[in-house]
Amino acid sequence: MDNGASFYADYLNGDDEGFYRIVREYYDGLTMYVYGIVGDFFRAEEVADDTLLKLSVKKPPFRGASSFRTWLYSIGKKTAIDSLRRSGPVHTGEGLDENTPSDSDPENDYIKDERNRQLYKALGKLDPEYREVLYLSFFEDMSADDIAVVMRKKRNYVYQIVFRAKKALKDELEKEGFVYD
Repeated sequence: MDNGASFYADYLNGDDEGFYRIVREYYDGLTMYVYGIVGDFFRAEEVADDTLLKLSVKKPPFRGASSFRTWLYSIGKKTAIDSLRRSGPVHTGEGLDENTPSDSDPENDYIKDERNRQLYKALGKLDPEYREVLYLSFFEDMSADDIAVVMRKKRNYVYQIVFRAKKALKDELEKEGFVYD
């Protein structure tokens, strides 16, 4: 049983600390994942909150057919889609807060921040399905099987869409003048 599953089992057995562990472990990644779906960071935070609220209130059973994270992200995706249905898409194409302070080398931080802005901008221009599969694959390091569960697609389709998404991202980055190291 992975950590999330054990935390959730603890929570279901009356240990509130189990739920707090889930929030600490998965909130940021879940927020970033649904950000790729809803296109607005504040809305993504609301969707992540709603997803965790569903766990807290409805206490859906985790059957262990996938990893806990995959199961949680599936719930997050459904919640994000419901949010879009209620109030429509917001895709602004903007990245996250670009004024985050840093304690390390300012020049290297600036270069890294600029590259991240270019990457987020390029990702924002991609088809939503491409954004989703790239985020799950590279930022969340999910396997093709886990991505297939979250996206409700076959594994072979996931391989195809990752290939197409990487090509589309590369093309978009090259249009933006991105320089590879």
